[in-house]
Amino acid sequence: MTEETPPDVFDEFDDLESLLQYSLEEDHEFLAWLDTSVDNVGDGTMTMSIPYDEKLTNTRPTADPDERADLHGGVAATLIDTVGGLSLRTAMDDPFETKIATINLNVNYLRPATGDLVATADVIRVGSSVGVSEVTVESTTPDGETKVVAIGQGAYRVFRSQ
Repeated sequence: MTEETPPDVFDEFDDLESLLQYSLEEDHEFLAWLDTSVDNVGDGTMTMSIPYDEKLTNTRPTADPDERADLHGGVAATLIDTVGGLSLRTAMDDPFETKIATINLNVNYLRPATGDLVATADVIRVGSSVGVSEVTVESTTPDGETKVVAIGQGAYRVFRSQ
């Protein structure tokens, strides 16, 4: 929740997914521009996605012109960072009274992504000042095969309200 968001905005939503989606669209222009979606929120886990869009791709010099271009790795890293940090909130007593900032982000790219990205984060631990989550990113190829394209881990500074 930002300073501009009125406290009663929580009453307008039936579930946490809708509230977080509203926050992404209203308060995070970059994530909104990427068309980021909150797909699922559970206890200690969260899934978010970004649809394939040619504006987010790189072309390889030897790539077949009939093949789909690969999504830029920074899109997957952004998704890992975002879902990793937000997932920590699902393991907190006061999820919206806390600020979170990335301390460290590690991303391992396994293969090119040529379709929508879907990232699932699992909270490893949330302590009094640091939280850690692990994230798996999958992408479905145009022929329908889904594969893990990246894995990551984030460490986040947790600023709890006094």
